[in-house]
Order: sequence, then C-alpha cells, then structure tokens
Amino acid sequence: MPRKQKKPCAVPGCPNLTDGRYCEKHRQQANKDYDRYYRSRENYDRYHNKGWKAIRAAQLHRQPLCERCMQNGRYVTATLVHHIKPLSEGGSHAPDNLMSLCDSCHGTIHASHGDRWHKTNGTGSRNAGEKENVV
Repeated sequence: MPRKQKKPCAVPGCPNLTDGRYCEKHRQQANKDYDRYYRSRENYDRYHNKGWKAIRAAQLHRQPLCERCMQNGRYVTATLVHHIKPLSEGGSHAPDNLMSLCDSCHGTIHASHGDRWHKTNGTGSRNAGEKENVV
C-alpha cells in the first residue's frame, strides 16, 4: 500500500518535508512549547516521573502494537500509552485502563475529545457526558 505524500513542516520558512505536522528538527521544540504554555503543571508532573515511565514501559512491553490499528487489520508499532478513562476524571494507571497507541491514533482520540487541538469546556477536559469513543 502506498504511503501518504509528505507535506511541508508547519514552521514558516522550513523547507523540510514530514509525515506529521513538524519535521524532526522542529517537533521537539513544538512539544516543549506545548508542555510549557498549554499543558497544566499538574499534567506535566504526572507524566515526567520515574513511576509513570516504568508503567509506560511495562504497557508497551505487554502490548507493543497499536490497539486501534490492530482492530482495523493494520500492524503499527505503538509509541504512546493512553488512559482510557483520564486521570483527571478518576482513572488510574491500572493495566485495564491503559491502551498502547501509535501517534496517529492517540492524536485522533484527543482531537475528537477536544483536549489538545480544539476548544475545551474551560477545564481542560472534555464536556460532561462524552464517552470514550475507542472502538
């Protein structure tokens, strides 16, 4: 199956082509900016500690492939661990509340909830009553 055509990096004036929004050169800075200016300090501390890193590594060892892609018959290496029920809504780090995802699927979930790329209800979480839409 052919790959998608690469597109220009989102940084104005950058000539690099990329599969995502930013090229390798600018991706790390974009993530730092997001963590610094948009993500709450509580969330930053939650995911930048030894305990979470160990839980994340164990989950990726248990399930090294993206769970959503596998449901669609694709085999893609998982790079992220997602909380099915967010910690901010009472979720936990329990294995049954975690799922291994590729970057694309993880971004799709968060974009559909509006917690990173779209407006939220002002609290940083999705609107009350919305359910996890993972098939």
